[in-house]
This record gives sequence, structure tokens and C-alpha cells, in this order.
Amino acid sequence: MAEIIQRDGTWTYLGDTLRLVPGRDKGVSPLRKALGELTVPLTALAGASFEQGKKTGRLRLRLRDGADPLLQATGGKLTDTTDPYQLTVESDRYGVAEYFVDEVRNALLLDEVPTSACATYFLPGPAVPLSVSAGDGTASFDGERVRLEWNWKTEEAKSSAGTRVLDLSDITAVEWQPALGLENGCLRFTVRSSPTKAPPKYDPNSIELWGFKKDPLMALVAAAVQARLPHPGPAGEPAAAPALEKSPPAAPQEDDHDALLRRLRELGDLHRSGVLSEEEFTVAKAAILKRL
Repeated sequence: MAEIIQRDGTWTYLGDTLRLVPGRDKGVSPLRKALGELTVPLTALAGASFEQGKKTGRLRLRLRDGADPLLQATGGKLTDTTDPYQLTVESDRYGVAEYFVDEVRNALLLDEVPTSACATYFLPGPAVPLSVSAGDGTASFDGERVRLEWNWKTEEAKSSAGTRVLDLSDITAVEWQPALGLENGCLRFTVRSSPTKAPPKYDPNSIELWGFKKDPLMALVAAAVQARLPHPGPAGEPAAAPALEKSPPAAPQEDDHDALLRRLRELGDLHRSGVLSEEEFTVAKAAILKRL
């Protein structure tokens, strides 16, 4: 097991899964707080990295394409602070972050987890029912229907028809776009019975977003719907299993043995220099000794 505890959140590597818990600090984004604890199977990962800065660093998990409906619906447009797969790390825990990355990378190599795109989702998406108000309306989703309600800021051309109700069976796609520069964002649904190319301001299947604090929460609705749509993987490609069946462990190679011994020495140096606490050192040491 490897664990890093920060004000921004707590990440724990448990062997087959990673548990990501957002922090309670006021700087933690509403989107991450609303998502809550995430359990990410190792088979959903494509990699991990850590970037050092002068005051803080950033721990990142890279998921395989198509593994998470949230990332699928937002198309890589989440900011660093709203991305649930990024963690701000204080400078006094850089050593722990590097150790965390090493453990995840080693596990991905040992388990031979592919980096290719997935044909099924490994994460379930946000729980329903849920409702979010932002921009020119409120989007609600109960698992079967999307309900779009308008407010006093909605253009009359869009609000005049009243509340919009979309059956999940009629929705072919969903996307979330943040506001960038002078261009507003949106939560947009592509509906089989009424396709439109109108801008979100006039599109009855869209909620227009203006770059305010609650805008990212609309991504929760997009992700919940995306999780229930057919997976956008290649047509005819067989669905990947939620978890890979592990092969019997091979006998440890001498190079692996030497690498683990070197890692033990590095952990000892980190412990003596104060980077690792006694508890962190004990947990990390036990994990390596188990693999030896």
C-alpha cells in the first residue's frame, strides 16, 4: 500500500485499486467535492506522473481512453483544479509523491495493464438522481430522462416552449464545454428527433454557461448521461472486462530483486532525512519486503 495525504485530498494505492478522496480545504473545487470518493481500478490506468514546482507539485493519473464517462463527456477540457485525477502536493511531500508514482508504475508493468483505449467504462459515473443549476437553466437527470428548466436569463426563443424533457433513448450524444475567453460554454445534448446546429444560447437541447463557479458541476450531468449511453468504442469491438484476470506471478528476476533492494535503500535515506514519517516508512518498507 502507498498513501499520500494532502490538504487537496488523500490518494491511496491498494494494489488492485486506487482510492481518491477529495480534501475539505476551501480551495478544493466543487466538482471534486460533489464527486466524492472515487475507486479507480488499476486496469483503468494508462500511467502516473509527478511534476515538481517551487512551492507545490502536481500528481497526475492518466486514464485509458474510454475508461471514465466523466473524461469522455468533458473531452479533456477540465482544468487542473477541477480534474479529479490530479492532486496538489506540498513541497515537503515530494518524496512521498515520487514513491507513490513508482508503486503505481511498477504495478502497471507487473500486471501488464494495456494502455490502449477501452471498449467499456471502468468507472460508473456520478450517482443519480442529480440536479445542477448554472448559466441559463437547470439540468436534472434521474437515470431515464433529462429535464432542462429555464430561468429569467434564458433567451425567449428558447424558453418560450417551456421545460424540455429528453428521454435517454432519444439522446445520441452529450458534451460539456467550458467558457473560454469571449466564448460561452455549454451542456449540450444531441437528440435523435430534433438535431440542431443552433448556438447554445438558442438551442433548446443546451444550457449555456458563462464561466461562473458552478459551471463545472454541469459536467456531472454530462457524465451521468454518458455512462448510460452506448460506449463510443470502435463498432464491433468486444467489450473489455471490468478487471483483467491475473496470470500466476512469475518468479522474480535478479534485476527486479536488485531494484527492490535499491528502493529499500532510497526509502531509508528518505526516512533519515525526514521526508518520510515513521509510519510512511514502515508501510512502504513492508510493501517492498512483501514483493521480495
